[in-house]
Amino acid sequence: MVAKRHAHYLSSSAANHDKTALYSCSSCHSELFDQKDIISRAFQGRHGQAFLIHQVVNICIGDQEERMLMTGLHTVADISCSVCCGKVGWVYIKSPERNQKYKENKFIVEKVRVIKE
Repeated sequence: MVAKRHAHYLSSSAANHDKTALYSCSSCHSELFDQKDIISRAFQGRHGQAFLIHQVVNICIGDQEERMLMTGLHTVADISCSVCCGKVGWVYIKSPERNQKYKENKFIVEKVRVIKE
């Protein structure tokens, strides 16, 4: 088995006794998030369906920019896998709309960019 080269290993977490599924980068298999961190599966990414996630690991956060999304204007930053640098989604930095504030500091990860391990 090839050794993984990422900083955080979700599967070795002592708190992971409930055996939930882990999601990894589809290109390099770097662990990104645990199934228990999924807030919603009903989001739309650039390339189709996406997850709204509470916490994602082994990522790099890009520059902030204002982007018009389906729910209005948001300040976001793209997120990429820290191992292969493939874009996997974005993080919501700020939302001017009151009913969209729940997204702030949450992540969108596109389903086509991850695999369930």
